[in-house]
Amino acid sequence: MLDDPETVNAFALPGGPIFITTALFNRLETEGQLAGVLGHEIGHVVGRHSAERIANQKLTEGLTGAVVVATSDGQDPNTAAARIAQLVGNFINMSYGREDELQSDELGVVFMAEAGYDPRSLIGVMEILEAASGGASGPEFASTHPNPGNRVARIEETIAEVFPNGVPNGLEP
Repeated sequence: MLDDPETVNAFALPGGPIFITTALFNRLETEGQLAGVLGHEIGHVVGRHSAERIANQKLTEGLTGAVVVATSDGQDPNTAAARIAQLVGNFINMSYGREDELQSDELGVVFMAEAGYDPRSLIGVMEILEAASGGASGPEFASTHPNPGNRVARIEETIAEVFPNGVPNGLEP
């Protein structure tokens, strides 16, 4: 646990270490919500999202460099072209980040249920994240994370797919 009482966050590092801030931990209301956070972060580890993100950033840097070389006159690099290429690369990498988040939500639903927790608890986590943002997030296309409110619908769809007959009774909330 990271002793950060201000930042509501959790994250996974390459290789598996998972961290949750005290600010997020203290807002969780049930053990199931903690299982949801951990299931989601384990989803990032299993999906190798950190390694993919590093590879994508390296590719973007390489492509940006190629644009600078291709658009320079041999004397003076074209900085406008480089900035545009970097901007486009950043938006592409952000979309990969949003897809990683959604995939981790889906994996989190499965991991939670397998561990004996009600996957609907992950919806409560999204509500906590949305409340913590205070509605201050910018447009989703400019963020690495989908809006928590929008993620709820995807989580509900995943739960319906995984449990077509309804979530089984007896799972911890």
